[in-house]
Amino acid sequence: MSSRDHLYRASLRWTGDRGEGTSSYASYSRDLEALVAGAPPLPMSADPAFRGDASRHNPENLLLLSISSCHMLWYLHLAAENGIVVRDYADDCEAILEDQGVAGGQFRSAILRPRMRIAAGDPQLAIALHEAAHRLCFIARSVNFPILCEPVVEMQTEGA
Repeated sequence: MSSRDHLYRASLRWTGDRGEGTSSYASYSRDLEALVAGAPPLPMSADPAFRGDASRHNPENLLLLSISSCHMLWYLHLAAENGIVVRDYADDCEAILEDQGVAGGQFRSAILRPRMRIAAGDPQLAIALHEAAHRLCFIARSVNFPILCEPVVEMQTEGA
């Protein structure tokens, strides 16, 4: 590992043994906990389509949220460097997973739909910075499917 590399560590713990282990496909829960030192445990499960618990996070949503949050963090960095004062940022993102049955599956695409309210700066530059944020995002650069970005910028009105 070079001095510029960053090491990430996490642990998973399966919590889904119902007393029979994996004696059959239906005998066990898909529940697990994701553990990262210094952070609260993250309750996870499979997507409900794959016998999971809808009240828990699933890996597919976490991948999408990783892409979206990485993009947002780079965007805020670039905005601060370029005189764009962001006051609000939200993203209603989505991704398509192609289920290939027993062969598994893979993500086909993702769409980020960030909406920002800015108090200062050029709205056109605010839109353009999304392309740069996408190029810099570690997660987006690491996946093998296209990620589209459809940003919307609104100028903050006085008193808002």
